[in-house]
Amino acid sequence: QVQLAESGGGLVQAGDSLRLSCAASGRTFSDYRTGWFRQAPGKEREFVGGITRAGLSKYYADSVKGRFTISQDNAKNTHYLQMNSLKPEDTAVYYCAASMSWGTSRLPNEYDYWGQGTQVTVSS
Repeated sequence: QVQLAESGGGLVQAGDSLRLSCAASGRTFSDYRTGWFRQAPGKEREFVGGITRAGLSKYYADSVKGRFTISQDNAKNTHYLQMNSLKPEDTAVYYCAASMSWGTSRLPNEYDYWGQGTQVTVSS
């Protein structure tokens, strides 16, 4: 089974950029569909973006499309979430998650493995 570890969160100002990393250990990322989610205080966990198994395609929530980009470094077994033009409403704990299922999914309960999360705070 895979273990996931996010890093790269922090406090930034509106309009700034930040890159989150999700490092996998135990298994290779290409064996999994992966997703990025976020959860703000008092809100449900929401989908941000995902990449299908073998990195065949990437897809994003409408709220981040055009601002956030997912990339992968297979040699490092790491996925990245590049976040540009950050807004205060992007403030949340960000999680990466993985599932061995094929296809796409925007639902947290369709992912089996989760990292511990990393806090992103965007000040206005």
